[in-house]
Amino acid sequence: MVNTILIIAIIFLLLVLSMLWPPDSPWAPWWRTNKKVARAICRLAKVGKGDVVYDLGCGDGTALITAVKEFNATGVGIEIDPVRFFIAKNRVSFNKLNSEIKIFNKNFFDVDISKASVIVVYLVPKALGRLLPKFKKELKKGTKIVSYRYEINLPLKKHDKENEIRMYVI
Repeated sequence: MVNTILIIAIIFLLLVLSMLWPPDSPWAPWWRTNKKVARAICRLAKVGKGDVVYDLGCGDGTALITAVKEFNATGVGIEIDPVRFFIAKNRVSFNKLNSEIKIFNKNFFDVDISKASVIVVYLVPKALGRLLPKFKKELKKGTKIVSYRYEINLPLKKHDKENEIRMYVI
């Protein structure tokens, strides 16, 4: 009984901590992109049919599900956390989008992202800084990168201040 209470308390504290996560931490907190922001991301990047949207650290898959269902794109989600991966896979299946969205339980640094036309990231600044060389090496000219909340050291093309979304183009 004591062990169960201790485990529940630790999980609760970790969830609370993830909401207050320091932005300069190298680890990813459990933040979500809600549907409103996912729609704003897709509008800002002008996502449409023919776009391949990669969500690096896709969490529960909300951005990808929105891009596919409402903007007719296809999607690829990369999620290293097995719990978030499981949730995303199940949400994609529940929405009957298995043929339009592929979710991988991998480290996005180990995945080829060259087929993306749009990259979506909601990552802390340290992770974004580490991704910059990968973006420059693998992405084709014209690929859009949309970052929620945090800046990337690239020339800014569009900024939706209300939704804290920034778009960059390679």
